[in-house]
Amino acid sequence: MKIGIDARMYGPRSSGLGRYSEQLIKNLEKIDSKNDYVIFLNKENFDSYIPQAENFRKVLADISWYSFAEQTKFVKILYKEKLDLMHFTHFNVPFFYRKKFIVTIHDLIMYHFPRPEATTKSKIIFFIKDKIHRLVLQSACRQAEKILTTSDFSRRDIVKFLKIKPEKIQVIYQAPFCVLKNVSNPEILQKLNLVNKKYFIYVGNAYPHKNLENLVKAWNIFKDKNNLENYYLLLVGRKNYFYDRLLKNLDFIKSQGIIYADFVSDEELQTLYENSEAYIFPSLYEGFGLPPLEAMFYGIPVLSSNASSLPEILADSSLYFDPLSVQNIADVIEFFVQNKDLQMELQQKSREHVKYFSSEKLARETLEEYNKIKI
Repeated sequence: MKIGIDARMYGPRSSGLGRYSEQLIKNLEKIDSKNDYVIFLNKENFDSYIPQAENFRKVLADISWYSFAEQTKFVKILYKEKLDLMHFTHFNVPFFYRKKFIVTIHDLIMYHFPRPEATTKSKIIFFIKDKIHRLVLQSACRQAEKILTTSDFSRRDIVKFLKIKPEKIQVIYQAPFCVLKNVSNPEILQKLNLVNKKYFIYVGNAYPHKNLENLVKAWNIFKDKNNLENYYLLLVGRKNYFYDRLLKNLDFIKSQGIIYADFVSDEELQTLYENSEAYIFPSLYEGFGLPPLEAMFYGIPVLSSNASSLPEILADSSLYFDPLSVQNIADVIEFFVQNKDLQMELQQKSREHVKYFSSEKLARETLEEYNKIKI
């Protein structure tokens, strides 16, 4: 078969979606020498991907996500390649693409958090875009030969909200896309004034459903009660509208011991993980929950929200809290700090649990779905 993969979100700059495309393609290169692959990239990430197998080649598709050009120009690029099967790695499938395709639906956040504060656009523009996105999503699920998703939680969501038959949906777990490097980068600790300090780390964006406002409030309660001057909360994520808004939040301004770091390199991030006390994840909704697994890869204990897919993905390897209860988040942080045995137990569970998730397994199970499609 000649298989296309939409990798316009390829790489770490597109967070979980980019990591998904990257780990899928790199591992397909290792296991599949029979099918021919065409990898579609945009100008920003075109040089980031260099094919490592003869049956893989890349094509420039410098088309913005969710744009009108995606519905017109991108379709022409796809048809030109005469593909047997196309894999769209996100729901934004061109409405008029009518050849065989598989689509990955990572989550249905638009159905759970359809809130205008989650965008920088006006409420009217948000309303129109939200309706269009739902229409595109519904069309993609109806027209797809198969729907892939990354958790049973998301599979149930798709069945419930989009009325898709369960047998059309295949759950294939993602995996943390990490490479353990023999590096030590004390400069980043010095830069953030974290040398010889204890800190909890959060890595990710600041969208409203990530619930960082409650985390900041909970941290302030924890600090006020325990008077632990040497404990800090570190937030790591590329600065944008939502982080700007958080940094201007009165609770953040009055906070005690919260440090914000912009985007950091993979080497710097490894150093920050390895020197942290724990990873904390207050999210209200996740289709999979990649960040805490990435922390577990580095042997870091995880404190997590008990919402959505997270108990499914993290199982008993995490200490859970109610993300809607600021007091409960603060109590769980305190409980963790006061229990050294628990810290060691969670650290050990982290190392073991993350072994269950494999990028190669993701690629093999996805390839199985490709090969089931009758051409």
